[in-house]
Amino acid sequence: MSAAPLETADIRIIGGEPTVEELAAVTAVVTTALDAVAGEKRRQAQASQSAWQRSQRPVRRPLRAGTWASYGD
Repeated sequence: MSAAPLETADIRIIGGEPTVEELAAVTAVVTTALDAVAGEKRRQAQASQSAWQRSQRPVRRPLRAGTWASYGD
């Protein structure tokens, strides 16, 4: 099984002079946070039903055999 290709994040540092270690730490934290948000969005999308799926549910429970034979006795 091959792993999906990793997407690179476009992170720009616009101030200061961070070290390589600081850049690595910031990149790891931001990437992990974005992965968590994306995973939650996927779970929400999978958990919710579309209007089409909701319209396909049964209207009522199926009738059981013999229930009308004893009706009114």
